[in-house]
Amino acid sequence: MRERDENELPFAKLKRFLEPRAISRTVCEFCGVEIAPSHSHTVNLETRSLICVCRACYLLFLSNGAGGGKYKAVPERYIDLPEFVLTQDQWDQLQIPVGIAFFFFNSALRRTVVFYPGPAGATESLLALETWQELVGVNPILSTLNPDVEALLVRNIQRRQCCDRFIVPIDACYELVGRIRQTWKGFDGGEEAWTNIDAFFADLRMRSAQGKGPTPA
Repeated sequence: MRERDENELPFAKLKRFLEPRAISRTVCEFCGVEIAPSHSHTVNLETRSLICVCRACYLLFLSNGAGGGKYKAVPERYIDLPEFVLTQDQWDQLQIPVGIAFFFFNSALRRTVVFYPGPAGATESLLALETWQELVGVNPILSTLNPDVEALLVRNIQRRQCCDRFIVPIDACYELVGRIRQTWKGFDGGEEAWTNIDAFFADLRMRSAQGKGPTPA
């Protein structure tokens, strides 16, 4: 397992969501117009970084291949997967120490990768191709994940009786990484960190219930 440098860039962008909103002015990184603290993102596929954008610029990159294929809009769908099948053996193979992980297809590496959040950032864990293929085989919805910009987010913590599976935008995963980095204390995180994590997943359930739209083409 190793920490990936590419995760520092998205975290830097998302720090602003965790700071007091009066500290700085947020602008679209394409056209410079001022945007709300809650705004859309695109991904720069070359640098693996998130880009804060206004709605008009966001819409320009909904189609695959827009911007010469360099940029891709982050979708806005949230799907709760209560019937998701993930065996304990499959989970144990991932060796995730915090019980939370997100999976997405990295087009640069041409494979699905898995990361777990922690006090040091997002760290990659080993994911055997066979394990991912097994998951897709019993959970066909995973085949609809939009490469680079959507992820399967799993929380599987037996001692806390937590079992959550969601399809989320990739920026949501990095927001969770940022929250954990800010509040994690000691070996087990501390109550503040886990309260923050619980609130984050409660928000995911609310967003899923609101029925966000389909993945952009």
